[in-house]
Amino acid sequence: MISFCVALAVLVAGYFIYGKFAERIFGIDKHRQTPAYSMTDSVDYVPMSWWRIFLIQFLNIAGLGPVFGAIMGIMFGPAAFLWIVFGTIFGGAVHDYFSGMMSVRSKGASLPELNGKELGLAAKQFMRIFSLLLMILVGAVFISGPAGLLAGMTAGYVSVFWWTVIVFAYYILATLLPIDKLIGRIYPLFGAALLFMAAGILISLFANDAPIPELTSGLANQHPDGLPIFPMMFVSIACGAISGFHATQSPMMARCLKNEKYGRRCFYGAMVAEGVLALIWAAAAASFFGSVDGLQRYAASLPPNSNTGAEVVNIISKTWLGTLGGALALLGVVAAPITSGDTALRSARLIVADFLHVSQHKLTKRLFVALPIFALTFVILFFIPFNVLWRYFAWCNQTLAVFTLWAITVYLCRSGKNYFISLVPALFMTAVTSTYIFTAPEGFGLSAFVSNMSGFAITVCTGIMFVYYRNRIQNKLQNRS
Repeated sequence: MISFCVALAVLVAGYFIYGKFAERIFGIDKHRQTPAYSMTDSVDYVPMSWWRIFLIQFLNIAGLGPVFGAIMGIMFGPAAFLWIVFGTIFGGAVHDYFSGMMSVRSKGASLPELNGKELGLAAKQFMRIFSLLLMILVGAVFISGPAGLLAGMTAGYVSVFWWTVIVFAYYILATLLPIDKLIGRIYPLFGAALLFMAAGILISLFANDAPIPELTSGLANQHPDGLPIFPMMFVSIACGAISGFHATQSPMMARCLKNEKYGRRCFYGAMVAEGVLALIWAAAAASFFGSVDGLQRYAASLPPNSNTGAEVVNIISKTWLGTLGGALALLGVVAAPITSGDTALRSARLIVADFLHVSQHKLTKRLFVALPIFALTFVILFFIPFNVLWRYFAWCNQTLAVFTLWAITVYLCRSGKNYFISLVPALFMTAVTSTYIFTAPEGFGLSAFVSNMSGFAITVCTGIMFVYYRNRIQNKLQNRS
């Protein structure tokens, strides 16, 4: 319990200390007009209060990842706590804050346009396709996941199929309607459910004197299948530490931010809140069954192809919070992915609209852009199993974070600012994602030694390319002076 409490305190302190440091590096301008005012269109560019933006941003990014990912990640042992805490403070929150504020400074530009501006035309074209496919994958994953949970809550009344149809119908409305008409109004309700769930589980941890693993017990790998901590754990726990998906959501809120001074609260703060959520569920999963070994035995006892995360959430919520409290807690877990899936498809619409330069003021033009997105989401949803979708989403998610971190690093370097704040996590995540694709079963399936060496070589080469670019920038600045 001591390690858990310290971890929570460090996360909160990280917001006030390192978040302020990131804010100073970016250099906010309280008097600079934001796109919410300069480009108001009453559809996507709508001035909103900072607390509403924080809540929407938090719900956008807090999908299944910080819950299911944390549950799967804690199977590696207490090392997961360290990744959640330090990954959030030095990686995820930096990634989210700078991508959000860069969008604010670029008229609310979507992620592919931001990355392309810093990394070049080839990167822009690649990112347009890559991020669009990721958004559609997220939409499909976050329809299937909550539909399954809702079906379990209404067993005998509403089937998975009909919950899928209902959730999909909501996504269509959320994608097409002005952001303040549906998302801006319904998110506070979803937020209340999610916060109740987190608070309820947190209180239960203390009330039940849960045997949360201590870091002093060691950081040895405890995964039952022998999967290596590096890189597997760093991909399993994505949204609770660092996630490329978040940078696709930030531009939506960048178009609504009233003042740059609220950026740290809305972007850095939302990521810290998600880290807290992930930490709570990692601790709950590791302690509810008596130990990490107990969690692993429970997971092994489930039928093949079961959604382990959903089953763990279900039994913990009902046991610790009772029938009513458990139902409300499950609603919170359902709300999280729904409020990420709807904005994922909305983000996909904005990405395509920015690429095609199609105004989104009229509903007919929004339909023109969105209908192919809905069709592709439908195909993926009904023809690819959830477990397969989740594995590919996890890797694509972290790969997107790598591109965004490098774009942030180039932006800071070009602006003459302290780029080390993003360079270090960019190098680390480059190593994680490249090693993962070499070693994972859904990748090349190579040996750990070959995968680690290959990932290390790619990271070194990427670092050398950045040094070369930095030197070019410095030479240009010297020549101008």
